[in-house]
Amino acid sequence: MKIKKRTKKAIAKALTLALFIGGTLLGVSLLAYEKPMQQFAISNLLISEEVQNYRSVVEKYAAEYEVSGYVDVILAMMMQESGGRGNDPMQSSESYCGDRNCIDDPELSIKQGVYYFSRTLDKAEGDLELAVQSYNFGSGFIDYVHNETGEYTQDVAINFSREMYEKDPEKEKYRCPRKEAKQIDACYGDIYYVRSVMEYRDVLGANK
Repeated sequence: MKIKKRTKKAIAKALTLALFIGGTLLGVSLLAYEKPMQQFAISNLLISEEVQNYRSVVEKYAAEYEVSGYVDVILAMMMQESGGRGNDPMQSSESYCGDRNCIDDPELSIKQGVYYFSRTLDKAEGDLELAVQSYNFGSGFIDYVHNETGEYTQDVAINFSREMYEKDPEKEKYRCPRKEAKQIDACYGDIYYVRSVMEYRDVLGANK
């Protein structure tokens, strides 16, 4: 009887150990499978192939204008501006010639966009969020912020947008694509430009 009891105990221990090891291996394999699937979904849903294909061009001009540490930020801005589509993927015509649609060469668009970003970053004294929002609002926003708060905040971006929109008699030219901005008459530029760009930047950084 003693031998049978010992045998039963040994079998029970062996089964418990086998179940534990099997469950652990299954959990590890599920985690390993889940992570790349999530990354694949994020990179393909949020960052267009067109934007990713421009990385080497952005790197080239980022080095020329001494902003190599901001390549992902610039690509994120491109994603927000155009998704990398069209002949002016950085939407930099206005900073280049003072009017829309004067650039019809993607490389010139990127060169001008990177140059303009480098200028705003310098004028913003390294305040990245201020520089990014100024790419959308124009460099006059930097002077406004320095006079009002001294640094970028969401509230100061909203106030600037509302003031600029209120001053302009030709309000019909503003698309105001964000519903929440339209509700508060903050239709000049994109008041949530920084938020969107930083989200894209984080996705780019996570998928390197």
